[in-house]
Amino acid sequence: MERSTWGTRAGFIMAAVGSAVGLGNIWRFPYVAYDNGGGAFFIPYLFALLTAGIPILILEFTIGHKYRGSAPLSFFRMSGKKLEWMGWWAILVSFVISVYYAVIIAWAMRYTIFSINQAWGTDTETFLFSDFLQLTVEPGQTGSIVWGIFIPLAIVWIITLGILAAGVKRGIEAANRIFIPTLVVIFLIIVIRAVTLEGAGLGLTAFFEPNFDAIMDPSVWVAAYGHIFFSLSIAFAIMITYSSYLPKKSDITNNAFITGFANSSFELLAGIGVFAVLGFMAAQSGDAVADVATAGVGLAFVVFPAIINEFPGFNGLFGVLFFLSLTIAGLTSLMSITETYVAGISEKFGTSRTKAVLVGGGLAALISILFATQGGLFFLDLVDYYINQFGVAAIGLVEVIMIAWVFRKLDTLKDHANPLSDIQLGGWWKISLGVITPIVLGYMMFGLLRTNILQQFDTETGNYEGYSDMFVLTGGVAVAAAALILGILFSLGKWHKDHARFDEEN
Repeated sequence: MERSTWGTRAGFIMAAVGSAVGLGNIWRFPYVAYDNGGGAFFIPYLFALLTAGIPILILEFTIGHKYRGSAPLSFFRMSGKKLEWMGWWAILVSFVISVYYAVIIAWAMRYTIFSINQAWGTDTETFLFSDFLQLTVEPGQTGSIVWGIFIPLAIVWIITLGILAAGVKRGIEAANRIFIPTLVVIFLIIVIRAVTLEGAGLGLTAFFEPNFDAIMDPSVWVAAYGHIFFSLSIAFAIMITYSSYLPKKSDITNNAFITGFANSSFELLAGIGVFAVLGFMAAQSGDAVADVATAGVGLAFVVFPAIINEFPGFNGLFGVLFFLSLTIAGLTSLMSITETYVAGISEKFGTSRTKAVLVGGGLAALISILFATQGGLFFLDLVDYYINQFGVAAIGLVEVIMIAWVFRKLDTLKDHANPLSDIQLGGWWKISLGVITPIVLGYMMFGLLRTNILQQFDTETGNYEGYSDMFVLTGGVAVAAAALILGILFSLGKWHKDHARFDEEN
């Protein structure tokens, strides 16, 4: 069966960058950098990019390009049933992420409308949690559906699944050719406006001022590796799937370097924009930048609306541009995450792309309604924590150990990539994947396990966010474990005859 391909190299790179550039680039990276040494953080950040981020991107690009399949099919073609389960594990983690990620995009979409007349009022925190999310139930309870979230959520899924149903070239590539340039232009406008605000210099000084003492702290280096790992969409099955659509004559290592540095460039741009605005907020309130700097939901949906209220002019326009940028960044990532299981279902069972989109995407859309309820934020917070910490990071660790040490496939993959690529792979690549990445990810996983186990016996801290044992077990631990268990079960079935056979000389 002939496989879909990207129309152009630029189309693939835009799709890969679109996957990597997501909500975390805007609302997570600036604070991580600021909190871990400011300008000095870029030293461990760049080191992590070159010894983990780009090497794993090259690894996954090469796997997808050589074995021409979704993550489970590529792993199956690499080493049979011994590795297929790992691909399904990654796909199921992506499935879980997609069901709540879509809801955050729906929030951003709704806040784009709120921005026009600053409908959130003066108390932006109360508006978010009480008026918008209607968070009036206890953790573990759902309450009723919040229609103000449900309707934009339905729109998010209609857009995403409609694009995926159109195919690789006419759907994903065409959408990213519009979305990515639009996102860059919008954020450039945001940054230009932000740096002209009174007090912007305070924020930029806080962001860039180097604290070289911080980089002597091992936790800062772990933070750099952790951020690079999550930022580049590696170990989500995304990059393997996307690279499987590349034409046979494609420069693999160059594509990985372009994708990695494009993602980092956007993160730097986001950092400048966010901290210039935070500097303005600090100047207006008389507080220090440290007092207004935060990350995640709080930054995007509480702090930024409050800042927009204080703008000297064009409040609505700035708000619309900011939340529109969040919406677009989220959509490009959601498309890539959903494509992983659409491709996997289509190949495993031999179904058409349209059916795979309806079944896989439709199921994800239905489950995501859980996060559009009054208790949705609690479920989102818990699932996000456990699936990211014990899903994505764990898959990355297992992936590099299995490929580098257990099945020793690095030389095979290097021999595939080098004849096609300008930048040749050698000792740097093998040492990064065989030594540096396993040690750092292993250290991260040990720390996470130790922290979470100790929480069970610490009466003062208790579980993550103080949630009950039952809620943590059913809403967090069980979800992360189910991704692995179901991944193993999926791998037991046979592949459709069109994909079971594979010519290595592809």
